[in-house]
Amino acid sequence: MSRNKKRIGKSMDPKYVKRRQRGLAVLVASIVLLVGALGYIGFQMFSGGNSNDYEGTGNGVNQLVEVPEGSSMSELGPGLVEKNIVKTNEAFQTAAANNTSAGSIQPGFYRLEEEMSAQSAVEALLDEERKVDLLEVQGGSTLSDVVVVGGDVRYGIYSMISQVSCSDGACVSKEELEDVAANTDPAELGAPDWAIDAVNARGDDPRRLEGLIAPGQYVLDPNMGAKEILTDLITRSTDLYNSTNIVERAQAIGLRPYELLVASSLIEREAPAGEFDKVARVILNRLDEPMRLEFDSTVNYGLPDVELATTDEARAEETPWNTYAMDGLPETPIASPSEEAITAMENPADGNWKFFVTIDEQGTTVFTDTFEEHLDRVDDAINSGILDSQREAEGAGAGGEDPATEQPAGE
Repeated sequence: MSRNKKRIGKSMDPKYVKRRQRGLAVLVASIVLLVGALGYIGFQMFSGGNSNDYEGTGNGVNQLVEVPEGSSMSELGPGLVEKNIVKTNEAFQTAAANNTSAGSIQPGFYRLEEEMSAQSAVEALLDEERKVDLLEVQGGSTLSDVVVVGGDVRYGIYSMISQVSCSDGACVSKEELEDVAANTDPAELGAPDWAIDAVNARGDDPRRLEGLIAPGQYVLDPNMGAKEILTDLITRSTDLYNSTNIVERAQAIGLRPYELLVASSLIEREAPAGEFDKVARVILNRLDEPMRLEFDSTVNYGLPDVELATTDEARAEETPWNTYAMDGLPETPIASPSEEAITAMENPADGNWKFFVTIDEQGTTVFTDTFEEHLDRVDDAINSGILDSQREAEGAGAGGEDPATEQPAGE
């Protein structure tokens, strides 16, 4: 009897009870984990894979991704998730860590697609074929192509847009852009209020938007069509021009803002580097006189092909731009004016010059006050051969000057 009591007493020992309870808790926890693991495996089997990642190379919806200078893969992940390119940052970081080339990603803009697997997204960011070419509009660029007599074609903004808009072999064509430019209400395209009347006055000329795409570097969305592209470029340019207080700047020199663009575009096509402010002074002096500008660049703008030397016949032809045959400024800009050219019009050099001419192939440009002085300098230009026409020699394959600036003007 005493032995049984002793056993019962031992079995009820509190320490023994606690050990049994801990063992039972461990067993229950193990069962719960096992059930959870089986459930997760089952979910993965029925859901088709890792829920933290997409499968495949995308759903066909393009997204533009910027890789800033000096950025890393770890910094890109959240942005890719936000654009729905990858499903989770964790999956993207794992894929990047497993790709030995991930550290060599280059800055720029890339075309990716929505719902890409993390591995595909990493590979796309390392693919140069996915990198987007920037549209670079330089000061003096024209909307349409320029054919140089005896030389090459200088591609215009419409052609450049077409070249950089290509995605999966499909491009927005130059003809589509010209059609939109000619037939769409300029207000719909984002043209500034102060340019609308002048643009409409040019009817259905595709070049009526000349000067309204400001110089700069632009990234084009590959999902955009011709109208969307022009609207984007012109709207951004309008915002840029207006942010510089162009209305007040023009008023300060007695011009309307659109006229300021026109005058500045002449500087782009006429002035050699470092002489913008002097050509601006010639323009203002001639307008104040008043006397015709007589710039060869304005003659060339209306010709099917151009060269540095213009003919008497071409200078006599009446066009909306030819300042040999009309008073005042051309009806539209003849190129995209840079901020440098606009600033030169605001701050012209001091001088009484009314004439200038480039006298040699090195670009030496001489500014003079009187017509007699100017004629002497023109003789220097003729003797140097810079004004020799290539039109007669064109059939023989002679090379022509590229009139990147029409510097012999002001005659």
